[in-house]
Amino acid sequence: MNRKPVHLAVYDTFADWETGHATAHLARAGFPVRTVGPTTDEVRSLGGLRVRPDLALAELRPEDAALLVLPGADLWDAGDDLAPFARAARAFLHAGVPVAAICGATLGLAREGLLDDRDHTSAVSFYLAASGYAGGERYVEAAAVTDGGLVTAGPTEPVAFAREVLALLGVYQGEVLDAWYRLFHDSDAGAYAVLQQAAAR
Repeated sequence: MNRKPVHLAVYDTFADWETGHATAHLARAGFPVRTVGPTTDEVRSLGGLRVRPDLALAELRPEDAALLVLPGADLWDAGDDLAPFARAARAFLHAGVPVAAICGATLGLAREGLLDDRDHTSAVSFYLAASGYAGGERYVEAAAVTDGGLVTAGPTEPVAFAREVLALLGVYQGEVLDAWYRLFHDSDAGAYAVLQQAAAR
Protein backbone atom coordinates (compact mmCIF):
# COMPACT_ATOMS: atom_id res chain seq x y z
CA MET A 1 0.00 0.00 0.00
CA ASN A 2 1.39 3.38 -0.99
CA ARG A 3 0.93 5.89 1.81
CA LYS A 4 1.46 9.62 1.65
CA PRO A 5 4.45 10.85 3.62
CA VAL A 6 4.37 12.17 7.14
CA HIS A 7 6.23 15.47 7.26
CA LEU A 8 8.30 16.15 10.36
CA ALA A 9 9.23 19.80 10.83
CA VAL A 10 12.86 20.37 11.80
CA TYR A 11 14.40 23.66 12.82
CA ASP A 12 17.25 24.77 15.05
CA THR A 13 16.72 23.70 18.68
CA PHE A 14 13.94 21.22 17.82
CA ALA A 15 13.37 18.72 20.63
CA ASP A 16 14.43 15.49 18.98
CA TRP A 17 13.08 13.19 21.73
CA GLU A 18 9.50 14.42 21.52
CA THR A 19 8.49 12.88 18.20
CA GLY A 20 10.62 9.72 17.99
CA HIS A 21 7.96 7.26 19.12
CA ALA A 22 5.48 8.68 16.64
CA THR A 23 7.75 8.83 13.61
CA ALA A 24 9.40 5.45 14.24
CA HIS A 25 6.11 3.58 14.45
CA LEU A 26 4.59 5.49 11.55
CA ALA A 27 7.60 4.52 9.43
CA ARG A 28 7.25 0.88 10.49
CA ALA A 29 3.60 1.05 9.43
CA GLY A 30 4.60 2.15 5.93
CA PHE A 31 4.35 5.93 6.17
CA PRO A 32 7.45 7.53 4.64
CA VAL A 33 8.81 10.21 7.00
CA ARG A 34 10.17 13.34 5.34
CA THR A 35 11.81 16.24 7.14
CA VAL A 36 10.87 19.81 6.27
CA GLY A 37 12.92 22.80 7.37
CA PRO A 38 12.77 26.55 6.92
CA THR A 39 15.10 25.89 3.97
CA THR A 40 17.09 22.83 3.00
CA ASP A 41 20.05 24.12 5.01
CA GLU A 42 21.20 21.92 7.86
CA VAL A 43 19.61 22.44 11.27
CA ARG A 44 20.70 21.22 14.70
CA SER A 45 18.44 19.69 17.32
CA LEU A 46 18.57 20.36 21.06
CA GLY A 47 20.36 17.02 21.33
CA GLY A 48 23.02 18.20 18.88
CA LEU A 49 21.86 16.10 15.91
CA ARG A 50 22.56 17.64 12.55
CA VAL A 51 19.68 17.23 10.09
CA ARG A 52 19.57 18.30 6.46
CA PRO A 53 15.86 18.69 5.61
CA ASP A 54 14.39 16.74 2.71
CA LEU A 55 12.50 19.82 1.57
CA ALA A 56 11.97 23.47 2.40
CA LEU A 57 8.75 24.72 3.96
CA ALA A 58 7.94 26.69 0.80
CA GLU A 59 7.75 23.36 -1.10
CA LEU A 60 5.36 21.70 1.36
CA ARG A 61 1.81 21.07 0.11
CA PRO A 62 -0.96 19.58 2.25
CA GLU A 63 -2.23 17.43 -0.61
CA ASP A 64 1.11 15.60 -0.68
CA ALA A 65 1.07 14.68 3.01
CA ALA A 66 -0.67 12.40 5.48
CA LEU A 67 0.31 14.49 8.52
CA LEU A 68 2.41 17.45 9.63
CA VAL A 69 4.31 16.96 12.90
CA LEU A 70 5.59 20.02 14.79
CA PRO A 71 8.04 19.35 17.64
CA GLY A 72 8.87 21.77 20.40
CA ALA A 73 11.93 24.01 20.16
CA ASP A 74 13.48 26.88 22.08
CA LEU A 75 12.73 29.04 19.04
CA TRP A 76 8.96 28.80 19.64
CA ASP A 77 9.50 30.76 22.87
CA ALA A 78 12.09 33.15 21.47
CA GLY A 79 10.01 35.03 18.90
CA ASP A 80 8.28 34.61 15.56
CA ASP A 81 10.96 32.76 13.59
CA LEU A 82 8.82 29.64 13.45
CA ALA A 83 5.52 31.38 12.72
CA PRO A 84 5.63 30.17 9.09
CA PHE A 85 5.28 26.61 10.41
CA ALA A 86 2.16 27.61 12.36
CA ARG A 87 0.77 29.13 9.18
CA ALA A 88 1.54 25.87 7.37
CA ALA A 89 -0.42 24.06 10.07
CA ARG A 90 -3.38 26.33 9.33
CA ALA A 91 -3.17 25.43 5.63
CA PHE A 92 -3.03 21.72 6.47
CA LEU A 93 -6.05 21.85 8.76
CA HIS A 94 -7.98 23.95 6.25
CA ALA A 95 -7.25 21.26 3.64
CA GLY A 96 -8.42 18.50 5.98
CA VAL A 97 -4.93 17.12 6.58
CA PRO A 98 -4.10 16.48 10.26
CA VAL A 99 -1.44 18.22 12.32
CA ALA A 100 0.30 17.06 15.51
CA ALA A 101 2.02 19.60 17.76
CA ILE A 102 3.88 19.03 21.00
CA CYS A 103 5.47 21.27 23.62
CA GLY A 104 6.39 24.74 22.34
CA ALA A 105 4.74 24.12 18.99
CA THR A 106 1.40 24.38 20.81
CA LEU A 107 2.32 27.97 21.69
CA GLY A 108 2.89 28.71 18.02
CA LEU A 109 -0.51 27.29 17.16
CA ALA A 110 -2.13 29.33 19.94
CA ARG A 111 -0.63 32.50 18.50
CA GLU A 112 -1.97 31.50 15.08
CA GLY A 113 -5.49 31.12 16.54
CA LEU A 114 -5.68 27.39 15.81
CA LEU A 115 -6.50 26.46 19.40
CA ASP A 116 -9.33 28.96 19.87
CA ASP A 117 -12.03 26.54 18.77
CA ARG A 118 -10.50 23.12 19.47
CA ASP A 119 -9.96 21.16 22.65
CA HIS A 120 -6.22 21.08 23.30
CA THR A 121 -3.47 20.72 25.87
CA SER A 122 0.14 21.78 26.39
CA ALA A 123 2.67 21.98 29.21
CA VAL A 124 0.38 24.05 31.47
CA SER A 125 -2.57 26.32 30.76
CA PHE A 126 -0.81 29.56 31.70
CA TYR A 127 1.95 28.81 29.17
CA LEU A 128 -0.59 29.19 26.36
CA ALA A 129 -2.48 31.97 28.15
CA ALA A 130 0.63 34.14 27.85
CA SER A 131 0.05 34.20 24.10
CA GLY A 132 -3.19 36.12 24.58
CA TYR A 133 -5.12 33.50 22.64
CA ALA A 134 -8.89 33.12 22.92
CA GLY A 135 -8.99 29.37 23.53
CA GLY A 136 -8.36 29.15 27.25
CA GLU A 137 -11.76 27.62 27.95
CA ARG A 138 -10.92 24.75 25.58
CA TYR A 139 -7.74 23.81 27.47
CA VAL A 140 -7.85 20.22 28.78
CA GLU A 141 -5.70 18.84 31.61
CA ALA A 142 -4.67 15.66 29.79
CA ALA A 143 -1.50 13.97 28.53
CA ALA A 144 -2.57 14.47 24.91
CA VAL A 145 -5.71 15.64 23.13
CA THR A 146 -7.09 15.20 19.61
CA ASP A 147 -9.78 17.49 18.24
CA GLY A 148 -10.64 18.65 14.75
CA GLY A 149 -7.71 16.87 13.13
CA LEU A 150 -5.21 18.41 15.57
CA VAL A 151 -3.18 16.52 18.17
CA THR A 152 -1.60 18.47 21.03
CA ALA A 153 0.55 17.32 23.94
CA GLY A 154 2.89 18.67 26.59
CA PRO A 155 6.67 18.20 26.58
CA THR A 156 6.67 15.28 29.03
CA GLU A 157 4.23 13.14 27.04
CA PRO A 158 5.92 11.86 23.86
CA VAL A 159 4.32 8.42 24.21
CA ALA A 160 0.79 9.77 24.72
CA PHE A 161 1.45 12.10 21.78
CA ALA A 162 2.45 9.12 19.63
CA ARG A 163 -0.62 7.18 20.77
CA GLU A 164 -2.90 9.95 19.49
CA VAL A 165 -1.01 10.17 16.20
CA LEU A 166 -1.09 6.41 15.64
CA ALA A 167 -4.82 6.36 16.36
CA LEU A 168 -5.48 9.32 14.09
CA LEU A 169 -3.78 7.65 11.12
CA GLY A 170 -5.29 4.24 11.89
CA VAL A 171 -2.00 2.48 12.60
CA TYR A 172 -3.31 0.92 15.82
CA GLN A 173 -6.81 0.83 17.25
CA GLY A 174 -8.72 -0.59 20.19
CA GLU A 175 -6.93 -3.13 22.35
CA VAL A 176 -3.83 -3.05 20.14
CA LEU A 177 -3.47 0.71 20.60
CA ASP A 178 -4.01 0.27 24.33
CA ALA A 179 -1.37 -2.47 24.45
CA TRP A 180 1.11 -0.33 22.52
CA TYR A 181 0.64 2.48 25.02
CA ARG A 182 0.93 0.19 28.03
CA LEU A 183 4.14 -1.30 26.68
CA PHE A 184 5.93 1.95 25.85
CA HIS A 185 4.48 4.19 28.56
CA ASP A 186 4.05 1.78 31.47
CA SER A 187 6.65 -0.90 30.61
CA ASP A 188 3.85 -3.47 30.86
CA ALA A 189 5.50 -6.61 29.49
CA GLY A 190 2.14 -8.33 29.24
CA ALA A 191 1.12 -5.92 26.51
CA TYR A 192 3.82 -7.28 24.21
CA ALA A 193 1.87 -10.50 23.61
CA VAL A 194 -1.11 -8.49 22.35
CA LEU A 195 1.13 -6.68 19.88
CA GLN A 196 2.71 -9.94 18.75
CA GLN A 197 -0.67 -11.48 18.10
CA ALA A 198 -1.77 -8.42 16.14
CA ALA A 199 1.39 -8.51 14.02
CA ALA A 200 0.80 -12.17 13.19
CA ARG A 201 -2.68 -11.56 11.78
